[in-house]
Amino acid sequence: MSNIEASGPKPRSFFTTSRIVTYSVLLIAAMYYLFPLYVMITTSLKGMPEVRLGNIFAPPMEVTFAPWVKAWDSACTGLYCEGLKPGFWNSVKITVPSTIISVLIAAVNGYALVNWRFKGSEIFFTVLLFGSFIPYQVMLYPLVIITAQLKVFGTLQGVVLIHTIFGMPILTLLFRNYFASLPQELFKAARVDGAGFWRIFFEIMVPMSLPIFVVAIILQVTGIWNDFLFGVVFAGTTNYPMTVQLNNIVNSVQGVQEYNVNMAATILTGAVPLIVYFISGKWFVRGIAAGAVKG
Repeated sequence: MSNIEASGPKPRSFFTTSRIVTYSVLLIAAMYYLFPLYVMITTSLKGMPEVRLGNIFAPPMEVTFAPWVKAWDSACTGLYCEGLKPGFWNSVKITVPSTIISVLIAAVNGYALVNWRFKGSEIFFTVLLFGSFIPYQVMLYPLVIITAQLKVFGTLQGVVLIHTIFGMPILTLLFRNYFASLPQELFKAARVDGAGFWRIFFEIMVPMSLPIFVVAIILQVTGIWNDFLFGVVFAGTTNYPMTVQLNNIVNSVQGVQEYNVNMAATILTGAVPLIVYFISGKWFVRGIAAGAVKG
């Protein structure tokens, strides 16, 4: 039986120079971002006698979850020693309605700006877009006066209102660009068939726009949950969100600084955005790639 020589290009070796450089850079970047998380986790699992030894890089000799329990249930945040639990539920009460309302309004705005243009729509969009670049600090005092006049200053409803207002400009831009990338023939065909504004929106646009809805929800959930400024200004002392409670725990001047409790409280506060990104990260990338930055 005669030998048959294989034809075609030789398979490339896995350990090429470009791959080695690429994976080395990625490994260094991953270590750079994960190392602080490692220190936080290990410190939160140590007792204070072990923390006082000063070796922050060593794993815990005896694992304890007492700092986590105290951070959640009994750490002092100023005058109150109820832990992060009240702040967590305040953050939930702020984040859920703010996200739902702002995303829905922005979706309708983007849809109208693309498919139902009205006189002055471009001016409206320009003003709306300009509003997304105004620093929050510039608007704080006027917003305090407005919310006080509306009798919602110092309430959860006031914080929801503020987050809804400030979330709409950038979300409207995302939805407008996404709807502009969809085939206009579908919209025109629906108009010819006699479909109106809301029927086209709910039956055609929304089912085709799930990726951008996921992007908008992720942006709002993480942005609102991580917010500190609006929470500390507009919520009132009894309605502080989790980020403000965390600041009060870490900067408490009463008693001994419990670094293990501080680390546990920090991880608990950041857990929701981390979980959201881990669960829906691929949907976020898919939504961006599907047209979130087009137009």
